[in-house]
Amino acid sequence: MQTSQADPTAPQPRPIVILLAAGVGKRLGESHDGPKVLLDFAGQSLIERHLAALASVGIDDIAVTVGHEADALRATLGDRATTVFNPQYREGSLVSLWVQRERLRSGRDVLLMDGDVLYDARMLGRLIAAPGEAVLLVDRELEPGDEPVKVCFRGETMVDFRKRPEHAHDWHGESVGFFKFAPDMAAKLADACDRYVAAGNTAVEYEEAIRDLMLADPAAFHYVDVTDLPWTEIDFPEDVDKARDTILPQLGA
Repeated sequence: MQTSQADPTAPQPRPIVILLAAGVGKRLGESHDGPKVLLDFAGQSLIERHLAALASVGIDDIAVTVGHEADALRATLGDRATTVFNPQYREGSLVSLWVQRERLRSGRDVLLMDGDVLYDARMLGRLIAAPGEAVLLVDRELEPGDEPVKVCFRGETMVDFRKRPEHAHDWHGESVGFFKFAPDMAAKLADACDRYVAAGNTAVEYEEAIRDLMLADPAAFHYVDVTDLPWTEIDFPEDVDKARDTILPQLGA
């Protein structure tokens, strides 16, 4: 029996998305008591901006990990995204990724995104277009201190990925918190999350599972430089001010 061959010129399926938005956002203090993705920026919530940015690159298959004030976020999303509840949302963010393990094993390219980022949508276009089994966005102009997650390089090879790196390196940049994983690497990430949860190590951030894969196979990891594009992660009240006063004017309409 003759088998059909896939047409290499046929359009490839767009990646599916895992967007993490389960956290309490306690570092925002009394300035906001709901999910950070419901913060308003020029009349549009952060989650609405995510949906618009993803739509601009042709992606509408989105699964959002929810936890804190989950019903409020579900009401905002409606039927525009699937929600996956993380009952341990006060633990580390690794659990918010682990509850999406079936999606990681879907056999599709996966975009993994932090929900608490205001950014230029062109970042997504660059991320999707970049080749490689695992790709992450890097900004060479990182904020000082221990808060930024640092992507560390020896030459062009990634050698560490932590807020406080352990391995010697030539230079480092800041991770935006957006990643693309090919199907096999996404499945390996699910396996890595399984190992942490099985060991009862649920207080760690999801970056630790990615770091494990990076250190095991650095040649599989690639980066896209987005230093020229505006963005900010939103953790503290001053980040909200920066987003509204500095980043929004650069994003235009």
